[in-house]
Amino acid sequence: LFAIFAFATCGGYSGGLRLSVDCANKSESDLNIDIAFAYPFRLHEVNFDAPTCEGKRRETLSLIGDFSSSAEFFVTIAVFAFLYSLAATVVYIFFQNKYRENNRGPLIDFIVTVVFSFLWLVGSSAWAKGLSDVKIATDPEEVLLLMSACKQQSNKCLPVRSPVMSSLNTSVVFGFLNFILWAGNIWFVFKETGWHSSGQRHPPDTMEKQSSSYNQGGYNQDSYGPAGGYNQPGSYGQVGEYGQSQSYGQSGPTSFANQI
Repeated sequence: LFAIFAFATCGGYSGGLRLSVDCANKSESDLNIDIAFAYPFRLHEVNFDAPTCEGKRRETLSLIGDFSSSAEFFVTIAVFAFLYSLAATVVYIFFQNKYRENNRGPLIDFIVTVVFSFLWLVGSSAWAKGLSDVKIATDPEEVLLLMSACKQQSNKCLPVRSPVMSSLNTSVVFGFLNFILWAGNIWFVFKETGWHSSGQRHPPDTMEKQSSSYNQGGYNQDSYGPAGGYNQPGSYGQVGEYGQSQSYGQSGPTSFANQI
């Protein structure tokens, strides 16, 4: 969706401006000079007629600049990003097993995502600069300077309507949003690759160290045996029925001592 908005707002643009040239001789004036331009912004091919205020003679002028390279590059990236996103969605849903087979799918997906992130950054930056130049080249005040009639103070040249650039501004915004979207997606695609899983297969051998410490520690000692801390000589003596003194220790084979 972000890619669609990016190339639709740029590739589908068409705009124009209107100028007014009021000559000293009113019959030679032209108060509605319309200049239309559109994507891919080859402005040097946009021609228009303007009065010279010297009789009925008119001159043919053209706008200045060719900004098609940055605009077409931006739209091309957006179109291919849309197509790849659509194809990737189909693979994720219907061919998940093929995607994970031999880890080839996640690796390809990761590389393509990195490439598109870089292209979105470059394309959006180039188009932002190109749009700035388009605004300057289509500024009515700048276009009036191209007319010979406007160089004479006796004639009045005024801008009537400026081009609306809101959709082009939106395209630049969506271009950088696409960069953020794709760059942020690098981490999630990386988690699907074997590079990420291989780092998780060999955790540190802390468990082995802990198990060895349990085996060598106090829990594995014969603490409760004959020599343990609980086998103390102190015991409770008791005289039996036949005159024998029976000593009940807390543990060990000397629990019952026969003494006279």
